[in-house]
Amino acid sequence: MTRLARPEDLPALRELERAAGVLFRDVGMAKIADDEPWSVEELAPFQSDGRCWVTEDAGRVVAYLIAEVVDDRGHIEQVSVLPSHARRGLGRELIETADEWAGKLGLPALTLTTYAEVQWNAPYYARLGFRVLPSAELGPELREIRATEISRGLDEWPRVAMIRNR
Repeated sequence: MTRLARPEDLPALRELERAAGVLFRDVGMAKIADDEPWSVEELAPFQSDGRCWVTEDAGRVVAYLIAEVVDDRGHIEQVSVLPSHARRGLGRELIETADEWAGKLGLPALTLTTYAEVQWNAPYYARLGFRVLPSAELGPELREIRATEISRGLDEWPRVAMIRNR
């Protein structure tokens, strides 16, 4: 069941993020696997603004998505699924939920940034209708997100911005 996150869900999102990150170690991206998840304080504005959704299984949070508005488009800031619950359509369901949220706000598209060559990243999003957004088409806010990612060393592996029009 997918629903809006509640304040008491936020600590579980950190643990979920750690568990999901372990998969990056398996593809030689230990730095990403070891990256510290968002703090409860950083997650709280997403939750309180109705921009954080979770999926439960047997009362346990097993997936989540946080979104924001970037360059007048919906932007998926983070989506993660517990490895034990992967390949069940939970990520897709959360993305569709974010798409509905964007639609209610009158936003024409969803964007995200991701790893180009990691199978459960850009290739997965392409299957969901996203396409790579050329650098020349990045708006100022998305350009700033990419600059921050680069400054954090995330571009040690190829990253791309992607878009799916509504």
